Amino acid sequence: MTEGAKRVIVIVLDSVGVGEMPDAAEYGDKGSDTLGHIVEKFKGLDLPNLEKLGLGRIKNLHPGKEAPDAQGAYGRMAEVSASKDTTAGHWEIMGSPAKRPFPTYPNGFPEDLLNTFKKAAGVDGILGNKASSGTVILEELGEDHVKTGFPIVYTSADSVFQIAAHEKYFGLDRLYSVCEKTREILTGPHAIARVIARPFTGEVGSFARTTNRKDYAIEPVSITLMDLAKAAGVNVVGVGKIGDIFAHRGLTEEQHTGLNGAGIKQTIEDIKRVPEKKELLFVNLVDFDSLFGHRRNTQGYYDALKEFDTALPEIRKSMLKNDMLILTADHGCDPTYIAHTDHTREFVPLIVSGSMVKAGADLGTRETFADIGATAAEYLGVEGPKKGTSFLKEIL
Repeated sequence: MTEGAKRVIVIVLDSVGVGEMPDAAEYGDKGSDTLGHIVEKFKGLDLPNLEKLGLGRIKNLHPGKEAPDAQGAYGRMAEVSASKDTTAGHWEIMGSPAKRPFPTYPNGFPEDLLNTFKKAAGVDGILGNKASSGTVILEELGEDHVKTGFPIVYTSADSVFQIAAHEKYFGLDRLYSVCEKTREILTGPHAIARVIARPFTGEVGSFARTTNRKDYAIEPVSITLMDLAKAAGVNVVGVGKIGDIFAHRGLTEEQHTGLNGAGIKQTIEDIKRVPEKKELLFVNLVDFDSLFGHRRNTQGYYDALKEFDTALPEIRKSMLKNDMLILTADHGCDPTYIAHTDHTREFVPLIVSGSMVKAGADLGTRETFADIGATAAEYLGVEGPKKGTSFLKEIL
């Protein structure tokens, strides 16, 4: 096995939560359990590689049967950020928990903010202005958008200002420009976590969102591991929407990918490349959340899990001697939950693998996602964020 420089590979299986946190009821998520409810739905899950690596010890995938011994280290993590948002989850993983919840607008955005938006965006009107599912609002307002040219503005239970527009009739570059200007005006009390460009194509009756989505996040509230690692000369690579989530800060390279398949393929290519210096590879696989969790598509969610499980042997086989692989999530999005279609406040899995990792090490329940950042920093030999406790000595 080629040695190479030390490398930490963090893969976020976006929204794969493993059970409600104690404060879930405060977020309207009592009883949520993304992975557990998928297990119940299908009376067991065929995910042999994830199961053997440690997922079966975190959440029994075959009720009534004992989970196999773990080949990696395993545990679960609680979130300390006052949020169940993608932005806050990823920030906390890198050692920068959100100190206060981001503003949300369940009843739509206030008139003064919309007036500022229209002026900045150079548009005479908007459509929507409510909390809605992205696919539902396209069915409802897509035709009006094409007729009027007005962008569709909507939100969700999360802190997001989403702008949907047709790539042909509104223009993709124009949509991106509008989002960039919107990001600039969302400050102070309206410091919303993310502006999201939601481009779509097609004609009336067959509108469909494309993979040209872009997220424009507020900058992290404090220094992250990515910032510190980059400053120390570590190569920091973001795959998927990592760059968007961190406002393109703390990265030496961004690799934008679309669906999970493309993200997995890019990740494997990156792992096969022998690093010339220390490296942090941070990957987001978003389909679990965006395509299946929010859309309450349990079968699709399971299929996406199987897709990743099938790729896991190649990911591990491609790893070098000094590679540490960490699998986790950023929140839940229970596809069986009937109270709403948004993220759910849940514990997230923690699975660690590598030639140096002690098989079967039980990491228990960690107090914060930031333990990943602290561990990665210690392994890479760089200054770490102030938040989080390293579990490196527990797994070596």
